[in-house]
Amino acid sequence: MSLALGLLAAYLIGAVPTSWIAARLGAGIDLRQHGSRNLGATNLYRVLGWRYAIPVGLFDIAKGSVPVLVLPPLVHPAPASWVPLTIGAAAILGHVFSVFVRFRGGKGVATAAGVVLALAPIPLLVSAAVWVAVLKAWGFVSLASMTAAVTFPLAVWIIGAGNRYVLPMGAAIAAFILFTHRANLRRLRAGTENRFGPRARGAA
Repeated sequence: MSLALGLLAAYLIGAVPTSWIAARLGAGIDLRQHGSRNLGATNLYRVLGWRYAIPVGLFDIAKGSVPVLVLPPLVHPAPASWVPLTIGAAAILGHVFSVFVRFRGGKGVATAAGVVLALAPIPLLVSAAVWVAVLKAWGFVSLASMTAAVTFPLAVWIIGAGNRYVLPMGAAIAAFILFTHRANLRRLRAGTENRFGPRARGAA
């Protein structure tokens, strides 16, 4: 296949609105009208619980990993080393700007994690550890996600990755995650951001 076709396939895979489908089939609701109205696993958890959020989160991760692992070998002529990263970027954009739900999707964290899982798993483990630590300390998924996103390129810089394009790609992903969380940043500054899990229940 051509690179253009590979990018389109990656975008369409990323654009599958997993949380919207799960909420619609499982509870007959449009997730865009409930909770934070975001089509991500975190909002799905808040509205319908872990039973829905865990499989959706795993599927969203796969939406990033599968295109990066499967599509580049199908691209002809033989793809350059930057091709898997552009494939991954297309999947992330598909998740955030899904054509199937009027270009409203999630915030790209799980799908981005799937992309970097396929490209640089060790730096991703460092980033995931930071995500868990920040969430446990402060209880904000948004803060944990942004901190982990910024940590990833730093971890790549320190540890290294097999593909030299992973570092600039990681920096671009971090900037994009910050962009998709701009409303969360405003709420964090205002002190109105929702907490997660036991902290949320305690605050309530």
